[in-house]
Parts: sequence; C-alpha cells; structure tokens
Amino acid sequence: MERIPIVETYLDINYNQLTTRSVTDMIVIHHTGNPTDDDLSAAEIDASHKAQGWSCIGYHYVVRKDGTVEIGRPHWTIGAHAFGENKHTIGIHVCGNFEIGEPTDRQIESLAMLLANLCTDYGLTIDRDHIVGHRELMSTACPGSNLFAQMDTIVGKANFYAVQ
Repeated sequence: MERIPIVETYLDINYNQLTTRSVTDMIVIHHTGNPTDDDLSAAEIDASHKAQGWSCIGYHYVVRKDGTVEIGRPHWTIGAHAFGENKHTIGIHVCGNFEIGEPTDRQIESLAMLLANLCTDYGLTIDRDHIVGHRELMSTACPGSNLFAQMDTIVGKANFYAVQ
C-alpha cells in the first residue's frame, strides 16, 4: 500500500497536557467552516485553538487545498475535535468551508489515501461505520454539505488505495 507523505509541522506542543488514546475505532472528518473558503495550515489552526484556551490544535491531521497532509495533534493522543467522542477517534481537518466551496480533487485523493493508511494502521474496516462526518456524531453542519456528499466516494477511494 502506498503511504501518503505527511508533513511534520513542529508545532509547539506541551505533551504533558495531552493524554494517550487507549482505543481507536473511528475517524471523524471535519472542515474549517469559517465564513470564507480558506486554506489554514496546521500551525494557523494550532494558534487559533491555543487562543481559545486549548492545549494545542484539536485535529490529528490537516489536509490542505493542494492535497498536502500536515501533522496536527500527535496521532496517539486524545483529540479535541468532536465533543464526547474524542477518547476513541482520530480527527482529520479538511481545509475549507464546504457549505460554500467544494473540496479540491487533490484533497479528496489525499484524504482517501490518509484514511486507507490510518484504517490499516489501526485495524479498522474502511467503511462508513468507521469513517464518519462530524455531523453524524452531533448537531453541526461540519464537514459541510459539499464534502459530506462525497463521503461514500472517499471511502470507496480509500478501499482502492488500501489494496494498491
């Protein structure tokens, strides 16, 4: 299986404030949801989350508009991305407001390959029971209608990448 290149961001993270996740049984997809269809880096999201009083970026991975995948919160830690569901999930942030914009083809492909890699690494079946949009866990528009509409396609592509 091909591995998606992941950019190390060297965020200033106080590891003493983070807790190890003991189980991983789901991956949650998010979008920015800001008023503009922006392309924020992991460092920019980290700064925004810290300004809100969080220890660091809440998402484990960030998928940029050009398809680049950046490391956010360390993958082995409990995230801060889906209230009540963080202890057992990995959070992936796809940059953009997908209520008004469309994810890029590069984002879709990178997200699918990242999902294939993570599901394989964590022994998860690549299906819609294990890969969900944030809105499936609570009342929110996230990950935006335009990205959410492609979830089945993304999971199908992830299955393709897993056997390559």
